[in-house]
Amino acid sequence: MPDSLGGAIERVTFHNLDTGYCVLRVRAKGHADLVTVVGHLPQAIAGEQVAATGEWVNDRTHGRQFKAADLKAAPPHTVEGIAKFLASGLVKGIGPVYAKKIVAAFGEKTLDVIDRSPSFLAQVKGIGPKRISLIREGWKESGAVRGIMTFLMSHGIGTARAVRIYKTYGENAVKIVTENPYRLSDEIWGFGFRTADDLALKLGIPRDAPQRIQAAVRHVLNDAAGSHGHVCLPEEVLVEETAALTQANTEQVVNAIEQLQIADELVRESSSELRTHNSQLYLRHLYQAEVGVARQLLALAEGEHPLPQVDAAKALAWVEGKMAIALAESQKAAIRAAVAEKLLVVTGGPGTGKTTIVKAIVEVFAAKGRRVLLAAPTGRAAKRLSESTGRDAKTIHRLLEFDAGVGGFRRGRDNPLEVDLLVVDEVSMVDLVLMNKLLAAVPPSACVVFVGDRDQLPSVGAGSVLADLIDSGVVAVARLTEIHRQAGASHIVRAAHAVNAGEMPESAPNADGDFYFVEADDPAHVIDKILAMVTERIPKKFGLDPLRDVQVLSPMNKSDLGVQNLNKLLQAALNPGKDGAIAFRVGDKVIQTRNNYTREVFNGDIGRVTAIDAVDQMAAVEFDGRTVEYEFSDLDELQHAFAISIHKSQGSEYPAVVIPVHTQHFIMLRRNLLYTGITRGRKLVALVGSRKALWIAATKAETAMRFGMLAQRLRNSEFGIRNSE
Repeated sequence: MPDSLGGAIERVTFHNLDTGYCVLRVRAKGHADLVTVVGHLPQAIAGEQVAATGEWVNDRTHGRQFKAADLKAAPPHTVEGIAKFLASGLVKGIGPVYAKKIVAAFGEKTLDVIDRSPSFLAQVKGIGPKRISLIREGWKESGAVRGIMTFLMSHGIGTARAVRIYKTYGENAVKIVTENPYRLSDEIWGFGFRTADDLALKLGIPRDAPQRIQAAVRHVLNDAAGSHGHVCLPEEVLVEETAALTQANTEQVVNAIEQLQIADELVRESSSELRTHNSQLYLRHLYQAEVGVARQLLALAEGEHPLPQVDAAKALAWVEGKMAIALAESQKAAIRAAVAEKLLVVTGGPGTGKTTIVKAIVEVFAAKGRRVLLAAPTGRAAKRLSESTGRDAKTIHRLLEFDAGVGGFRRGRDNPLEVDLLVVDEVSMVDLVLMNKLLAAVPPSACVVFVGDRDQLPSVGAGSVLADLIDSGVVAVARLTEIHRQAGASHIVRAAHAVNAGEMPESAPNADGDFYFVEADDPAHVIDKILAMVTERIPKKFGLDPLRDVQVLSPMNKSDLGVQNLNKLLQAALNPGKDGAIAFRVGDKVIQTRNNYTREVFNGDIGRVTAIDAVDQMAAVEFDGRTVEYEFSDLDELQHAFAISIHKSQGSEYPAVVIPVHTQHFIMLRRNLLYTGITRGRKLVALVGSRKALWIAATKAETAMRFGMLAQRLRNSEFGIRNSE
């Protein structure tokens, strides 16, 4: 017969919100000293009463423990327990100070007062109507979330997402999840198909249920877009991957696809007109984005140029005098194209003068009195564009004036931008959906200049917009090829071009250079060197702030040299302190991991945690001088950014960059990844790792292609090939 134990939680030593596993220190009846209890709870709060059944064990490391096979928690009923319970931060608006005051006023009746008569809290000094409202909502939410947590955990689901589920579905959460758990993967950010599928099967939904196979089809297409950048998938690939995921037969998958087409969720493209051999299947929003980009580009190409007849030779002479420079031949060709073509791509590697050309084109249009707008996909890229041109530049989202109230952009076809020349920088980062929104807001009379380096990594989102524009032949392309004298002196630039050519980059020959490869074969030695560089050597030699100016970039998230482990080590070195109610500390460097239009922070934005309020369960993060508040339940949108992935660094530049290059990252070692990482550094780039890994990365070309048909749609137009080389 199992043993039993009961008492009050004195301290929560450990609690994993994903699994519910917890280690508790309990003041148990019949025991003079605190007892260690291990088991599983959806939520563990100091002060709660626990009842456990299980057995006593002797752990070799931690000593005598009560291992609970069944562990239940209930609200506390003693004054001391209630005070600890409320001081834990469970209820927004109540922390240690207010918990003490409230319990002093109401004693053992405190929880009843909060639950049934919260207006009585006004009797406590310092608690006004605003805080009472906050406490009332916090208490209601904590109860509802606890119910959802208990329900999810009883079916093997972790509790970390319970608050988000509650915020989406409210009090109907359990009912909705029970009826159709696959809605979670479609409607709740961070909730994947496999988790929803496990829950569905435990709830008794048959493996061959149409809703299950349809959800799997949507998942395969969404995953293809989110993880691999595919806009669509060949039908046979979609059928094969869905069948493998669900163990359904081909007929069942084909039927699911047909039902999704009937529901207008999927589009099958008739590929004969686009000169491909296989049927392609799209999620509707990606199909509309691809068709929208193609149509809008073709419409823009048809209109008249907003500049009057311009003598290109005079314009070139004027701009050279105005900017006090001598333009290279490829740069002159770019300016000739800009004054003649409605659409232009300016592309080239580092040091080839893209920034100079943008400024020159802007000067020509401004001199003719034309309206100019500048945009880039990220805040850092927009700031850099503004500094290089001396003109205001905005992120694409801010340019299009996102309105959280309506959940969309104010600027569009019915309310276009007031512009004659739109310059979009870092276009390699812009995915198909965002490009569609941007082009919809460009009036037919305007010119658009797309600026980017096609050799960098493609966008995180679906599509290969820059490459497709170049390959289509519809858009004029100005390729900048000459490396200018000042840039040519930079070993960063030389290293980037060497890697792009499939060659091994070379370190600067002396201590005053800006690019170095530091050899270290063992992962532990690589870590030691990175920590020493970031915390001591680079700040001392270059006078750079290790948090603000030095960025560690890693090819992968996992492994000893991956983002997750490096963040843990760098946080301990650069911002040590005690862990609190959340994973972050004041002073931590963090990165936003998804677009949040309401807060106006976007995937890849980097900030610093400036405040943590355990009472109101809020954290404040500063992004480029702007403070953004997060509820604790939304903090999974953030990750530490002492180290970030090279993918996340796109569009940004940092004074100093440190990159581990090791065979641990073998699957990710390829040329465009290393090239992108090197080109993120402005004053210093240090690669740390093995020569073998560096050789693999430099010589291994990217072979994966993204499925999509933007280039074919454009190529199938009436417009011919234009190239300004």
